[in-house]
Amino acid sequence: MTNDTSPSYSFLDAEFDRIKDYISERDASNHRVSKADVAWHLDHILKTINVICKSLEASNPCEYKSNFNLTRAVIYAWGDFPRGIAKAPRIVRPPDEILTEDLHRQMERAKENLKTFQNLDSKAHFEHPYFDILDKNRSIQFLKIHTRHHLKIVRDIVKKQ
Repeated sequence: MTNDTSPSYSFLDAEFDRIKDYISERDASNHRVSKADVAWHLDHILKTINVICKSLEASNPCEYKSNFNLTRAVIYAWGDFPRGIAKAPRIVRPPDEILTEDLHRQMERAKENLKTFQNLDSKAHFEHPYFDILDKNRSIQFLKIHTRHHLKIVRDIVKKQ
């Protein structure tokens, strides 16, 4: 039995399948679940993946300093975010008009960007507005939690129609 602890670089494959399936439900909304419609959540997920990948690539691993963040520790242990608390940073907020073809394009770009994870230094990092500095492995955890969080919201929007 092998003890392989290295992360899978297709760690969001199942989530990408769900995103693809939900694109056809892009106009669904339910204000009791979320102020935003399905397209907003999908666009936000993809923008977040792409921005983080590019930030990690652009970082200087020599400048990384490990840090403790209580909020991050709690959220990572819980594996989800509380709904309606945080506000998405401007850079990952969707535009007013979200085109279906843009969702498909962003998803393909996200898949390509995630391939770069394999070659990133373990100290590649980016600064998260609530969780401080996230290295490569913490970024992977964040992307999993964040993507699944928004997909749960999308599921609830579609389910409650």
